[in-house]
Amino acid sequence: MTQHTTPPASDRLAAALAASDSSARLQVALAAGMQPHHTFIDVLVDRCAAEPDFYVRDMLTWALTRHDKSAVTRRLLRELDSQTAQARSQALHTLSKIGDRHVWPAITTALLQDADDEVARTAWRTAAGLVPAEAATGLATTLATQLGRGGRDLQLSLSRAFVTIGSTASAVLERAATDRDPRVRIHAVATTRLIADPETGFDAAIDEARRTIALLNAPVVKQ
Repeated sequence: MTQHTTPPASDRLAAALAASDSSARLQVALAAGMQPHHTFIDVLVDRCAAEPDFYVRDMLTWALTRHDKSAVTRRLLRELDSQTAQARSQALHTLSKIGDRHVWPAITTALLQDADDEVARTAWRTAAGLVPAEAATGLATTLATQLGRGGRDLQLSLSRAFVTIGSTASAVLERAATDRDPRVRIHAVATTRLIADPETGFDAAIDEARRTIALLNAPVVKQ
C-alpha cells in the first residue's frame, strides 16, 4: 500500500507563493502573516527577493513583521550581502518596519552608496530612521556623498532622509553647498531649506536653491 505524505507547510507556502496570479500570491502572503510559523520565515524572505509585484512584496514584509522579530531580523541581515539588488532593498525595507535600532551597524557605507538606486534609496530611509544620535553626523557625511545623484524622485528620497536626521545635518549640508558640482550645491541648498521648513515642497525648494546659487555666482557689477 502506497503511503502519501503531506509536504511540510513551508513547502506548501513556497509553492503557493510561486503561483502565476498575483492576487493569489497576495492572499497567500496575507494568510502567512495571519498564521505565523517559524518555518515560514525563510520562505517569505526568499520570496521577497524574487516577487515582481509591489503589493505582494509589501504584504510579504507585513507577514514577516508578524513573525518572531529577532528571528526575522537575523535572517534579514544575511540578505544585506546578497548579490540580488531586490533582496537587499526588501531586507532593508522590512528592517525599517521592524524598527530594531540594534541593526544600525549593519547599514554600511556600501549600502548607502549602492549602485542600485532602489537599494540606496531604501538604505537612506532605513538608516535615517534607526541612526543613534551620536552617529547622526557621520551618517549625514556619508549621505552627502550622494547629493545630486539621479533624478527628482531619487533626490527627494535623499532629502527626506536628511530631514529625518534633522538639524544635526546642517553643517554637513553647508559644506556641500560649496561643492564644485552645481547639482550637489543645488541639492544641498534645497535640502537645507527643507530641514528648516519641512512643509516646503521639494520642487519649490529646488527652484529657490537654483536662484540662490545663480545670484551667488553672478558677476559683481562695479559702480
